[in-house]
Formats: sequence, structure tokens, C-alpha cells
Amino acid sequence: MEKINFRSRVMKYAHQLAKSTKNSWKICMLEAWELYRLAKKMRQGIVRFAYQKVDGSIRYANGTLVGMPSGSSINGKRMTKPSYKTMAYFDIDKNEMRCFKIENLVTVY
Repeated sequence: MEKINFRSRVMKYAHQLAKSTKNSWKICMLEAWELYRLAKKMRQGIVRFAYQKVDGSIRYANGTLVGMPSGSSINGKRMTKPSYKTMAYFDIDKNEMRCFKIENLVTVY
């Protein structure tokens, strides 16, 4: 698997956001950078953030990606290659893998 540099990752997030939200390119780029920074912080430790669930409620999560290489499994659930439609993370409170649609990120604390 080839290593994707950070600029490419941000652009893929931005393109996906533009396609799904129809927001201006500037807004999509700002949100894409926020997603990139969230993932980077989660690879270094536990991060508190909020996102809107599919049912419309807001979920406050404590998540991490520390020690989780691509293709690893947690509690029998296999992590797959990165998706630019969703952000996967390990939920510290629920002790399991979770994900959310990237356009639903509300804030990072």
C-alpha cells in the first residue's frame, strides 16, 4: 500500500465534502484541514470532539487512533483502508470502533 501524503489526504476530504455538502470550496478546504488535524491528534492521544449522528443528535466522543495500524483488528472487527467519506476512531468510553460521516463533524475540543 502506498503512503499518501497529507496534502493528498486533505484534498480527498475536501473533494468529498464538496460533493456531499455543495458548500463553497473555501469552506470544504477549512473543514478538510480540521478533519486532518483531528486524525493527527488522535494518532498522538485521546481527543474529545463532537459530531452529529444520523438521527440528528449530537455525540460527544473521546477517541483515539494510537497504536492502530491500518488493517488491525479490535475485538474481532477489522479496520480497513482509509475512507474519505467517514472518519473511524476507537471510542474510549464505549471501548469499540466507531465512525461518523465527515460532513457531520461539529467541533474538536
